[in-house]
Amino acid sequence: MNRDRTLLLVGANDETVQKAAALGLHVLLLQHPSKLSAEQERLADRTLVLNYTDWDEVRPAAEELWTAPGFGAALSLTEAGLENAGRINDLFGLGGTGYEVAKRIRDKWAMRLHLAGLDPAAVAAAPLLKREDLDAFAARHGFPFIVKPADGTASLGVFRVGAPEDADRVWAEVERLRGTRTDRISTLFVLQDFLMEEYVDGPEFSVETFSFAGRHVVVAITEKFVDPRHFAELGHAVPARLDPAAAEQVRERVGGFLDLVGIRDGVCHTEVRIGARGPAVIESHNRVAGDAIPELVRGAYGIDLVTYALGWPFGLVPELPGPPAAKAGASTRFLVGDPGRVESVSGVEEALSRTDVLDVRLSVAPGDAVRALKDNWDRLGLVAVTGPDATTAIRRGAELIRDTVEIRIARDGGGSARARVAETGTDAPAQATRSTT
Repeated sequence: MNRDRTLLLVGANDETVQKAAALGLHVLLLQHPSKLSAEQERLADRTLVLNYTDWDEVRPAAEELWTAPGFGAALSLTEAGLENAGRINDLFGLGGTGYEVAKRIRDKWAMRLHLAGLDPAAVAAAPLLKREDLDAFAARHGFPFIVKPADGTASLGVFRVGAPEDADRVWAEVERLRGTRTDRISTLFVLQDFLMEEYVDGPEFSVETFSFAGRHVVVAITEKFVDPRHFAELGHAVPARLDPAAAEQVRERVGGFLDLVGIRDGVCHTEVRIGARGPAVIESHNRVAGDAIPELVRGAYGIDLVTYALGWPFGLVPELPGPPAAKAGASTRFLVGDPGRVESVSGVEEALSRTDVLDVRLSVAPGDAVRALKDNWDRLGLVAVTGPDATTAIRRGAELIRDTVEIRIARDGGGSARARVAETGTDAPAQATRSTT
């Protein structure tokens, strides 16, 4: 086995291992017992099953694999594996993103603390340690402001404090969530620390980038539709329907942010809001996005970010000269429903057979509970589609949910109903213009 064509993956899904193998790479996989699949075992050259979030387990495993057969790069595209992939890069001098940078990005308070001394436009933030901290932050920065986990994902545990009377309720929710898992599927993260930060009032976008030895290329700007009450994501569209001046300002802001936090190579998914002072970085991740956004990028631009992430350390993908031009539009729409229990599921194969459908993913099966929408984990599934432009793709995804993909729910209040498309509020482009500041 050639170490210069061997990749150590810290956690992975089936698609990641498949694409690494398709590039001709030998794959060494460190996988959590709750995430291992037969497909991964079939494709990986060697698999070690362990808790890959625990460095005391990962280090000896990595040292064993470094001795034989050896590897040329270590990488993770899953949130829980990013920090230990960075530690492996540091331990063996492999280059790539190291631990300090990975930790700085994943830990939202560490990111805010780092930026506070470098970026005068950074969003103000403070750790939330006791109930009185809410009052102090409000006195300093006013209402509304946001409370969220320092290391959470999927909009879980994010609260908007809009007035003094919200503080007791939000503090009670924070205390309830401390020590709980970050989602209803994985056992890899526990919520512990929370922070407060300024609320940026404006449309939300994510920016999908790839960095080539310190040169950052914005591959796509994704328009996001977010519930204003609890911040669950209701839909995505690529390319974002922004005027050119605003899009350029977003690209400049994100490129500057990546420089400040220390990213030099690989894929990143950065979330921004465009407020009165222009684009503000909300959070970032040195991995690909979720919610089928990589599929939207592939459908709209013909660029596979997962393949790029796997191939770039080995020189197997060409360097992008600059932001690509979209050849189509693409959108993700989500299914949601009233509280109850799933009776039946149908239409998935029919939808997948259509040429404009990129993917259909359902997260429920007959017998599963349906909850009121409070965060991303309460969504029932998604459809990802292409169209000649973003607006057409947004409408096409809704049509597919209404006409083809069916989740039938026995409602808690009685009766049966079909899951519906999560309403984004409008088919119109996000209203964002260039800041004058």
